[in-house]
Amino acid sequence: MSAIEDRGVNWRYTPKELSWLLFNERVLQEAADESVPIIQRVRYLGIFSSNLDEFFRVRVAEVKRQVDFSSGRRKIESKELLDRVMFRVRKLNNVYDKTYQAILKELRKRKIFLINEMQLTEQQSDFVKNYFSSKVLSELSPIMVSNTNPFPFLKEGSIYFAVKISNKKQINYSVLEIPSNRLDRFIPLPSRSKGRERVFITLDNIIRHCLSEVFMGALPIEEIEAYTIKITRDAELELGDGISESLVEKMSASLKKRSKGAPVRFVYDKKITDDLLLFLTKKMNLRKKDSLIPGGRYHNSKDFMSFPNPGAPYLELKHQAPIAYLALDKSKNIFECVKKEDCLLYYPYNSFSYIIKWLRAAAIDPSVSAIKINLYRLASSSTVVDSLISAVENGKKVTAVVELQARFDEEANITWAERMIEAGVHVVFGVSGLKVHSKMILFKRVEGEVTRLYSHIGTGNFNEKTAKLYTDFSLLTSNQAIGRDVDKVFEFIQFTHRRHDFKHLLVSPFSNRSGLLSLIKNEKDCAIKGKTSGIFIKCNNLVDKEIIDALYEAGAAGVKVKLIVRGMCSLIPGVEGMSENIKAISIVDRYLEHPRIFVFENSGKPLYYLSSADLMTRNLDHRIEVSCPVYDRKCQKKIQLILDTQWSDCVKARVIDERQKNMISPRGNRKKIRSQQHIHKLLRREVEGF
Repeated sequence: MSAIEDRGVNWRYTPKELSWLLFNERVLQEAADESVPIIQRVRYLGIFSSNLDEFFRVRVAEVKRQVDFSSGRRKIESKELLDRVMFRVRKLNNVYDKTYQAILKELRKRKIFLINEMQLTEQQSDFVKNYFSSKVLSELSPIMVSNTNPFPFLKEGSIYFAVKISNKKQINYSVLEIPSNRLDRFIPLPSRSKGRERVFITLDNIIRHCLSEVFMGALPIEEIEAYTIKITRDAELELGDGISESLVEKMSASLKKRSKGAPVRFVYDKKITDDLLLFLTKKMNLRKKDSLIPGGRYHNSKDFMSFPNPGAPYLELKHQAPIAYLALDKSKNIFECVKKEDCLLYYPYNSFSYIIKWLRAAAIDPSVSAIKINLYRLASSSTVVDSLISAVENGKKVTAVVELQARFDEEANITWAERMIEAGVHVVFGVSGLKVHSKMILFKRVEGEVTRLYSHIGTGNFNEKTAKLYTDFSLLTSNQAIGRDVDKVFEFIQFTHRRHDFKHLLVSPFSNRSGLLSLIKNEKDCAIKGKTSGIFIKCNNLVDKEIIDALYEAGAAGVKVKLIVRGMCSLIPGVEGMSENIKAISIVDRYLEHPRIFVFENSGKPLYYLSSADLMTRNLDHRIEVSCPVYDRKCQKKIQLILDTQWSDCVKARVIDERQKNMISPRGNRKKIRSQQHIHKLLRREVEGF
């Protein structure tokens, strides 16, 4: 039976949850790839684990709610989907365990050792005991648990020891939180020899080595055992409909509820004793459908994302220096540069510092009268916010739209909003029922007797940290028609009763869906008429069924469709009679591929759009998103060069098809191209050629 036939009534679409697991499998493949530097492989293990945590908090939690609150056929389908998800998760966890052991072996070859408490030398044992006494013991607060005492609340994201303490008279149980959010998880130890070996032990194993001291004097101990456990909770926020509270107050209250959300996963050491596991599950009221998952000795492998490199630089990925953007570098005034020509930045190949420089210049430029900006996710230390406050101090009118519902960044955004309000920034908290996910800045600058508009429209957040890790586009333009549309978007966010006619931008929830469907239909019509046609889409997620059906129809009419989808892809390419003209790949490499780009051949006059919106129902119908046309020929050429190079990738590109094997894109007669490295060379060559 083929993968298509196995899908039942929804055979035209891969469930987004299963597609997401295929994406995380690609991350795990990078961890297993021996050509990847070993420290980076360790960090891929951390990325995989962090991704899986969020998957349970969001995706699995949503399916479980469907199981709990739906009925009839919907309930049956949700149960079946949950079973399929858990089957895939267990398979991935098995692959993870094998990959982890292979990486430990590879580390040992390079004289890097991650050891446990049973492998310590006498010298190392003394070091561990001293470290425990001076740094760890004061951070530990064990809680004794019994059938009569209430069970302590286990926090989302924390790891715990379930401790069993035995003596001749009785057995006692305790729960002990591992303070890895306050102490380093990986602690370097003295070398076991005079060689160059580097030795690490986890904080967990330091506590295991000294576990008796934690309970010393409290009760007699003949045997003591510790098993790691971890709970994952539903991340859904409930804001309610009350209008008496401010949005900030409602958000703060909802965040507190999130920390106490319903369990969606309970991971435990598979070697845990039967009596202790039974006790825990009963006290926590956990059922099988709460995703009880046996695991290894360690949890919170997401900490591997910060695993240190104790050796040579070649053990991790070589740094790629940002490439200069000559037009901006040569100009003494960034506004004058953008007035002459549109500029298209591509992170992290170009530096995000150009945006910081633009904001700083605007803050002190006497001609700039106003700044408007969307803020969705910010760096922990944000020079963007600093620049906005500086602009206020210099007499500019600054409006910042802060999205308080940016998942997992809500608390940070509340803090930033309060700081900006105190400084005099006019802060707007979005639109009721619609997340503001657009990535825009608007500068109003008085030049002579005219107020000129300068716009930034991008695919990524104004976050200095992620701009070094995510690929994204930023369009800088002085196109006045686009600027007027950008201004209308900001007006709608502030005054939702006003309706606007957007001339150039496609704006969710008004015209993004209809605009994209119209562009896809145009390609279909071109193909039917024998004119040049073609669609090239790059995005993070493609799951909206109406968009997928339109692409199926276009492909059936003869339109060649190319898709680069990093994450979830519910469209099934390459199926005879449905999607044989559609091909799709996914690229996982050192940078996270984050841009949304839509290209339509349009009878030989290609149309280019960059967008903040993924092709998901939520983005097209329930958020404020912007897709912006790119008119400048040089910018179009740059986009096309990047897309073509990525399409040629045969090193890090995996094929998305009905087989769901995540196979590397076949090379054929092509050169061996790793697109992220190759793009860096091409863009650098362009600069050096001037």
